[in-house]
Formats: sequence, structure tokens, C-alpha cells
Amino acid sequence: MANLECRMYESRFPEVDMAVMIQVKSIGEMCAYVSLLEYNNIEGMILLSELSRRRIRSINSLIKVGRTEPVMVLHVDEDKGYVNLSKRRVSEEDIQICEDRYNKSKLVHSIMRHVAETMELDLEDLYIHVGWPLYRKYGHAFEAFKLVVSDPDAILDSLTREVKETGADGKEVTKSAMRKAEAAGNEDCPVKIKLVAPPAYVLITQTLDKVQGISVLTKAIAACSEEIERHKGKLTVKEAPRAASAVKQLESIQEAVSEREDLLLLERMKTLTDANAEKEGDDDSEEEEDTGMGEVDLDGPSEN
Repeated sequence: MANLECRMYESRFPEVDMAVMIQVKSIGEMCAYVSLLEYNNIEGMILLSELSRRRIRSINSLIKVGRTEPVMVLHVDEDKGYVNLSKRRVSEEDIQICEDRYNKSKLVHSIMRHVAETMELDLEDLYIHVGWPLYRKYGHAFEAFKLVVSDPDAILDSLTREVKETGADGKEVTKSAMRKAEAAGNEDCPVKIKLVAPPAYVLITQTLDKVQGISVLTKAIAACSEEIERHKGKLTVKEAPRAASAVKQLESIQEAVSEREDLLLLERMKTLTDANAEKEGDDDSEEEEDTGMGEVDLDGPSEN
């Protein structure tokens, strides 16, 4: 069964002096225990002295179990898994930045989780191959998803990968893995494989359903990887599925338009050439008539 639990970001722990979104789980005599929502609910701790800059009269007025709010990271011990937090040190600007980031991340996470559940994939594997590369490239995966949604043209998702097989039947195993990947496609979203240069291949699909395109490619990756690993091989993903530039998809249309414009231009030039030829013919006829009129005596008749 697929594991649908995973942090939102590639880093397992937040950075110091970074605002993160938490949910309060319990309140003790010395501190409050919280879950870091963006980091797969790892535990954090807020000392009661870090709740407010003012004198604390009522703990419940400052923090409540179940409340979700941004706090500041003070210290992180990755070996022990400790994260110390502060509520009183987070500024209004930090709160706004944290809330904006969290809302975007939560939307991305819900989409990723839905795809993982639908395709029966581990959510972390999907983040490794799709989500986190988009975070690295676009700053936030939400920006990449927004570009995909706003693109009205067909989406072309590409995956650059590297396959190596050193056994005697390595070539056959690679071919079998390629067939498994292609079989993951369907009539509306066919999967095709192109050789770049051994051992690198590009996996592509073209579809009007953007979510389906990413899902089918992800499934194709998993099928290919499973077949290779079954023969004790290894598949390395070099680039996650992504939307191709609209320029590439418009090239064929532009070529057709350009060809039509060329034909129209040639036809127009031919029409102008014929018209000029007819005009020149008329001018030549007039000149011939003028030369046939003879000479004119401008001095008048001479006297005898």
C-alpha cells in the first residue's frame, strides 16, 4: 500500500530564523508542544517564556490546543529531532510571508497527495521526482502548477532519464523496461520514448489533460523502474516531468502560417508584375505613335 505521508519541502527540518506554520498539540507547565505542519508534523516546543514579550497573566489567552499559527524557529537539532520555537519573536511581516507560503504549499500538497493516491505511489517518491524539482526550478511548485493551468495549449511532459545495464542481457532488460513504460500510457495520453544517446532517454506524452499527463508519466517512471530493479538494475531520473514551452508547440502552426503567407506574397507579386507589364506595354504604344507624327517647323514659313 502506498505511503501518503510526507513533508512538503525537500529539507527535513526548517532553517533557524524562519517562520513556520504549527498546530498546538498540548500545553505543559514549562512549554507547549506543537506539530510543524509543513514538515510532516514533526514535534516542536515553545517555552512559555517565548509566548509573549509582555508579562503573561493567562496562558490560554496566548495559546490554545488546536490553534494553527506561524512561529519563529530558534534552534534545530537534526540528530535528536528537536525544534525550539518562539511566538513572541515572529513579526507581522514574518506572519504574512509564512501564511502565503503555507497556503500555496498546502494546495500543492493536496494535488500531490491526490496523484499519489490515484496512481498508488508513495508520496515521497512523487515529491522526489516531481514536486521538489519544481520547487528548485520555480522557487515554489505552486508557480509551476499555475503556469500549467494557465497554458491553453496541449501539454508536453518530458522526462530525461539514464538507464544502465551491465549484465549479459542488459539490452533486453532495457527494452523490456521501455515497453513497460510505454504500456503505462493510454489512447488519450500515449507514452513515447526517444533515445538521446545511450544510456539517456527522453520519455514524452502529449495531452490536453495536464494532470493526466503528469500522472501517466509518473506511472510510466514507476513501471520502468520496477522492471529494471527486478533485474537488479537501477534507473536514475535526470529531470522531472515538466510542461514544454508553448513556443515549441506553436512551431508547426507558425510553419503552416508562414508557408501560406509566402504563397500569398508570391501571388501578390505576380499580380503586380503582370499589372506593371501591361502598363509598360501601353507606354511603349504611345511613344511609337508620337514618333510617327513627323517634325514640326517652329520658325514658321520663310519669306522669299
